[in-house]
Amino acid sequence: MGSTVLIVDDAEFMRVMLKEILAEMDLTVVGEAGDGDQAVELFGKLRPDLVLLDIMLPTVGGIEALEEIIAEEPEALVVMITALGQKEQVLSSIKAGARDFIVKPFDQDRVQETLVRVLEKTAV
Repeated sequence: MGSTVLIVDDAEFMRVMLKEILAEMDLTVVGEAGDGDQAVELFGKLRPDLVLLDIMLPTVGGIEALEEIIAEEPEALVVMITALGQKEQVLSSIKAGARDFIVKPFDQDRVQETLVRVLEKTAV
């Protein structure tokens, strides 16, 4: 695929797990953030093809960061990361512009299927 990705999760071990999954997909992680402020800042600097954004983050939350990213780049591809039981937040994030979501704990096949689907929808 060759796309670039920004991973945003406050848990470093989750970012490591995602990097391993993305490496198998030939996706390049160009940045990592642990909170929403960093996510918005790095998105502006790096302009990744895809953002994996945790809903629950310290400082600025994931949905607020999503809204800022979409305001800056309406076509941004953002996939939310959620724990089970966050249905309301998932619905809010989809309404705010997220393209899809992946659930923790990560199922490698599901994560890959979701990301392929999101990236292929935008391929011209």
